[in-house]
Order: sequence, then C-alpha cells, then structure tokens
Amino acid sequence: MTTRPRVAVYGAYGHTGRFVVAELRERGFTPVLSGRDAGKLKALASATGLDARPASADDPASLDRALAGAAAVVNCAGPFATTAVPVIEAALRAGIPYVDVAAEIEANADTFAHFADRAREAAAVIVPAMAFYGGLGDLLVTTAMGDWTAADEAHIAYGLSSWHPTAGTRAAGAVSRQRRDGRSVRYRNGRLEYHQDDLPTLQWPFPAPLGPRAVIGEFTMADVVTVPSHLSIPEVRTYMAVEAARDIAAPDTPAPAAADERGRSGQTFLVDAVVRSGTSERRAVARGRDIYAVTAPLVVEALDRILTGRTRTTGVAAAGEIFDAPDFLRALSPHIALELRP
Repeated sequence: MTTRPRVAVYGAYGHTGRFVVAELRERGFTPVLSGRDAGKLKALASATGLDARPASADDPASLDRALAGAAAVVNCAGPFATTAVPVIEAALRAGIPYVDVAAEIEANADTFAHFADRAREAAAVIVPAMAFYGGLGDLLVTTAMGDWTAADEAHIAYGLSSWHPTAGTRAAGAVSRQRRDGRSVRYRNGRLEYHQDDLPTLQWPFPAPLGPRAVIGEFTMADVVTVPSHLSIPEVRTYMAVEAARDIAAPDTPAPAAADERGRSGQTFLVDAVVRSGTSERRAVARGRDIYAVTAPLVVEALDRILTGRTRTTGVAAAGEIFDAPDFLRALSPHIALELRP
C-alpha cells in the first residue's frame, strides 16, 4: 500500500489555508494541520479527521514537531513578516521543501535576500509567493517571454471584479504599510523604489470580454519581487482595477463569502501580462474565479512538481524559474483559462 505524502500546512484554519487543505486532499496528499491557534486547529481536525499540531512562530521546537515526518510545508499564515523566517528555518532543519503564499512585497524580498545562499548550498527548495499574487503573474510573464532572454518592460494588470479581503490580507497590508512608513513602492531601473507620489488612474486595454477598464497605476504587488528575481526586465509595473482598489482600501468591505459548494466567492478575475522589447510585444492572459481559492491549485501543483522532481533549479526561486511555466499553466486548466498572444 502506497503511503500518501504528508504535507504540513501552517495556518491551515485560515481562509486560504482551508482551500489548500481541501486541494491537497483532492490531489492525494495527507495534510498535517498546524498553526498558532490550538482551538481553531482542534475544530478543523475534528471536522476533517486530520492530525493537528499547534506551533508558534516564536517556538522553534513546536515548529519542528509540526513538520516531523512531513514531505514539505506550506506556509499560509500571515503576516509573513512574522512567520516566513521561522517556518523556513524549520523547513531547512527538517530538510524539506518550503512553499508560501505571501503577497507581502518586503517579506518576499527578505526571503530571497536572507536565504538564497543557504538554500543553494543545501540544495533546498524554497518557493515564496506561490499564490495568485506573485506566483501567477510570474508564470504569465515567464510564459509570455518565450524565447526572449530579456525585455524592456513587464506590465501585469489585474482586472478583478471586486476584492473582499480576508482578515489575513488586512493584517498583512497593515504590516507592509508600517514597514514602508506609509510610502508606496515600485520597481524601476532594476530596483525597488519607495515613494510618496500619487498613484495615477489609467485606462488598461483588457482583452474581451472585460474590455478597457480604469485601473490604478503602480498599485504594486508581489510580482515586482518574483519577476526580477530571474528575468532580465528592468521595469516591472502592476495595475489594479479601480473597483477592486476601492474595495481593499475601504475599512468596511466585508470578507469574501462562499457562493458555491467549494466555498468559492463569486469574484472573477482577468490577469493581463504584457512584456515589451523594443517595438515587439507579447501577452499572456489568465481568467478565473476567486483569487483566494485559485491559490490552492497553484500551491498544490507546485508541491506535486517539487516532490516528483519536475523542477529546474534549487534554492530560493520564483515559480517561473523553478517550473516549466507554460506547462504549469496548462496543468491549471480546470481552474484557469489561459490565452497567449504573440
């Protein structure tokens, strides 16, 4: 009898964590539930019949117990400024791959800066931002690049119908704003820049059926860390639909509500990734539903490829560097519709 790989999920009881746990089970993995709140873990364990192992980010021994016997760990517990380093350290001690769903720009930059050398020397696998923000955009830009070895610009426009944030998103955003002293961030001239300029409102030519929509320019997401980590593109810019930007900014926007039997909300998205080199332009487009729910197949497909040796490198790596990006996106076809435009 084949034993199903055990995967520790830190923050398993959170909104995204629950989607990840469900997707792991559907794909034949055995999730090990972990996180800081013993009561929430106990309730989830009772509902699922899965093993629960409470662990605190400031207690290395508890993290070691949580990861014992696991083939990999997924970190779904933000703010990642607090959890990423200790959970990565625990994964390195256990000798297992680490994947997270961090959308925090600074936390992702810290992962690359602090662990690149150690992970490479240990032939370890650490994949940050393997989520809707960071992971999907990186896969799309890498796919659009095709045989180009460099480009002048990458643009990633998010056409979200709405953005009802989870409590985790709210908390992570507050930490990021504090770390930036309220400034905005962008990626220009090959580096991150912090600024206090007003963000412009622009028109973005989304493909049909969405069509042209107003977006907030330089509404910067984790793609400005993942894309430049492995692609030679000195300008990486991201844009957010005005409606979604208003939602996330409003303090009274409710959390996402389930609208189907899988627990997904009714939110839809279109992500339009464009790369430009001179006068040439290439584009990759992804359409789907629920930015939180779609993170689960992204994460679990990544884990499956890591654990079956379908990777291109070791160390700290973005999705488009460690995986065959076009093949990865095609594997997501039940969840994401993909379109390439040369």
